[in-house]
Amino acid sequence: MMAAAGCTSPVTRGSRGRRHSGHSRACGGTKRGGSGVRSGFIAATIVGDGDDNNRKVMLVTLPVYTEEGEEENEENEKGELHLWLTDNTHIVDIGRVSSSEENVNASSLLYKSGDSNEEKLIALYEKKKSGEEKPSPGMVSVLLTDELQRVKDALATWKKVDDIVSKLCLSSTTEGAPTTSDCSAGKITAGLVGFLSGNFSETTWRDEYLGVNATVKKNDGGAKATSATVTGLPYGVKFTGLGAWAEWPVGQQGENQLYHFANYNFTLVATVSIHNVPQEVPPI
Repeated sequence: MMAAAGCTSPVTRGSRGRRHSGHSRACGGTKRGGSGVRSGFIAATIVGDGDDNNRKVMLVTLPVYTEEGEEENEENEKGELHLWLTDNTHIVDIGRVSSSEENVNASSLLYKSGDSNEEKLIALYEKKKSGEEKPSPGMVSVLLTDELQRVKDALATWKKVDDIVSKLCLSSTTEGAPTTSDCSAGKITAGLVGFLSGNFSETTWRDEYLGVNATVKKNDGGAKATSATVTGLPYGVKFTGLGAWAEWPVGQQGENQLYHFANYNFTLVATVSIHNVPQEVPPI
């Protein structure tokens, strides 16, 4: 799945504070308002293995709210503070920063660059006591050593998947045949935010870029049971029988919209192999 050209901003503001989205620039007149939780964000160059693997990213602290009672108990609801990573194309939730018992009023991030022994990522946040309007005067400081390593792991995964995707055109074209401009080196991964391939287990079809996963269905909502099956393959999944399908809920992420651009414009590319076309239905 690819974002529309010119649309990818990692952060948008809502009534409770900033939220992640895959929107790269406000497309049109986007109204931004509401105080919410003041979130921290920094631009950083994360040190990788070798100079070629250093990558400019943005790290953001944003609250994640529970799904239950969001409308009725919005004022009293606590949001767990999470660390998010984005390179202005991909977005991933690195994990929780605050305690589940804490209600965060504001947060900020500090990053010290250097070699692997000197790098430090620190989260600072202000707690708001339950039932009080004023926040606690104390600040909490958390050294995010494990989270920084997960950031590096995510960046390594993104680079690996980019390398795999960039070779797909070469494997699908005949030798010596000219490639189209959209399938030339360096362009197929431009704006690519999600990729479903062979990472499949049970009912989960995982996004290779660590974003929104798809869910596979069998006989879901059907009038009667069928022999529908879904089988994992090295580079995708195989749907067999009536009632086998998949759902990629990129626009149903609740408070934290990873791919907000999906509400406006996007391109979905799929490679499909049809092994047997039923004769009693209209041609595909």
